[in-house]
Amino acid sequence: MRNLWKYIRKYCLLYGVALTALVISILLDAAAPQITQRIIDQVIVGGRTELLMRLLFGLLGIGLGRGVFQYAKEFIFDFAASGIGSSLRKDLFDHIQTLSVGYFDRHNTGELMARVKDDVDRIWNAFGYVGMLMIECLIHTCVMVFCMFRISPLLTLIPLLVMAVIAWFALRMEKGLGEVYDRISEETASMNTAAQENLAGVRTVKAFAREKYEILKFRSHNQKYYQLNMEQAKLLAKYQPNISFLSKVLLMAVIVAGGLLVMDGRISIGELGAFSEYANNIIWPMEMVGWLSNDFAAALASNRKIQKIFQETPEISNPVSVSFQERKAGDGWSMKGEICFDHVSFSLQGKEILHDVSFTVPQGTTLGIMGMTGAGKSSVVNLIQRFYDVSSGRVLIDGRDVRSLPLDDLRRQISVVMQDVFLFSDSIQENIKTGNRDQTQWESIERASLCADAHGFIMKLTEQYDTVIGERGVGLSGGQKQRISIARAIAKENPVLILDDSTSALDMETEWEIEQRLKELKHCTKIIIGHRISAVRNADQILVLEKGRVAEQGTHEELLKKRGRYFDTYQVQYGEYMEEKGKEEMQWQ
Repeated sequence: MRNLWKYIRKYCLLYGVALTALVISILLDAAAPQITQRIIDQVIVGGRTELLMRLLFGLLGIGLGRGVFQYAKEFIFDFAASGIGSSLRKDLFDHIQTLSVGYFDRHNTGELMARVKDDVDRIWNAFGYVGMLMIECLIHTCVMVFCMFRISPLLTLIPLLVMAVIAWFALRMEKGLGEVYDRISEETASMNTAAQENLAGVRTVKAFAREKYEILKFRSHNQKYYQLNMEQAKLLAKYQPNISFLSKVLLMAVIVAGGLLVMDGRISIGELGAFSEYANNIIWPMEMVGWLSNDFAAALASNRKIQKIFQETPEISNPVSVSFQERKAGDGWSMKGEICFDHVSFSLQGKEILHDVSFTVPQGTTLGIMGMTGAGKSSVVNLIQRFYDVSSGRVLIDGRDVRSLPLDDLRRQISVVMQDVFLFSDSIQENIKTGNRDQTQWESIERASLCADAHGFIMKLTEQYDTVIGERGVGLSGGQKQRISIARAIAKENPVLILDDSTSALDMETEWEIEQRLKELKHCTKIIIGHRISAVRNADQILVLEKGRVAEQGTHEELLKKRGRYFDTYQVQYGEYMEEKGKEEMQWQ
């Protein structure tokens, strides 16, 4: 756990105080058998009854002192461990936020949740109660053995021999537990993922009557988790009874051998009583070995998982030329809004998605992008925001390569409405303010809602803009969620607005209303991605993508005259309507 040293270092002083309290508590434990020895030898055997009250008060004082120092060391250990766990969790979450989108493509949500919650908790435990007990067991055993050695070096050989055998069992058990716990940790992440996906997509599950399939899927993970925990239990059952048995054998052997030494006159009855107490005092550390080994093995496995995440570096990062002040302030560059793709090619996981794509969107104009599913439309958005880097070519904004721009500035000044609308479990007002919470005024919220044709239905809600919506917008229709998402993007008043198939759940009339209002946004460059001609027909230029290449480019009228892919799509979407309209005109004639 050497990688955790930077967290421990902050609490070194507290740990020092806790260790001092721990040692004092153990020394008081060690003093109690000495008083027992005097009671037996001097009071009971020697008849010096005048010493009894003083010795009894000594035992009472030891009990009180031990209680105070035990409380102090437990509280301080827990306090320090809480600080370490909290800092580690914060840093882990912060680090995860710096990782590129590509990392999240390769790792599922359930796995990351297990690392941030369960694995950090186990490390927290290792530096708190478990760690304290491990240290206490070690020091306690050493002190008790020393005290036994002072009474009878010969008799001390018995506990030393028994402890050596117990140590061998403990090492074997710890090795086995470490291997099993690695697999338990992996299965925990898989089970979390299965549960998270099911609960997040519960409406889809019910819509397709997949309850039985999902139950069987979860049961499979649960069964595997159960089997791994049974393996863990079998290991504990294999070694723990041996440890408990040896501890009882130890006590019996001490009494028998000690009795012989008393009869031989080599030690007194009081010394045998004290020695028996010391031997009894090292039994509980021996019996704790299994449980502590289990928890410590779990913490080591969790630390390996967490350190693996810390070793991940962002694939997309700020350029070296960007100063620390720019990265921190997030105001090192102001965007105007001209976007240019200069012979861009892009591959992901060995598959080419875009090939030699070139286009320019002048500041304040609108670009429409169409194409079949998988044509690469959303990849254009990802490259503009620099979620990924191009394989070749350049993406330029205001004539500057996005790879030379501060990431915070770049993404902060682009408003995007994603295909998959995500709304937070908060009020509608807070959802619209997302991304520019401190600067967004009420007038901007209302104006953006009007532009997105959302103001009308919001005002009909019970709490209007203060209405709290459920997780991912539960309680709203698909069209209402899209309109709130559009309002959120518009409210930021950024120089670039991207709508990625953001009106798919809207009716034609509402879509038309929003398009007319978007035309009034002269301050920003707009990129509208859609499958419907109605979404892009009013754009200043339209790009038709096919298999990652630019198949056609031009205005609505120009593309219709070419009678290519765009014309074919137009015919599919409007052919019947145009045919009916033509028949009506002929009838009037």
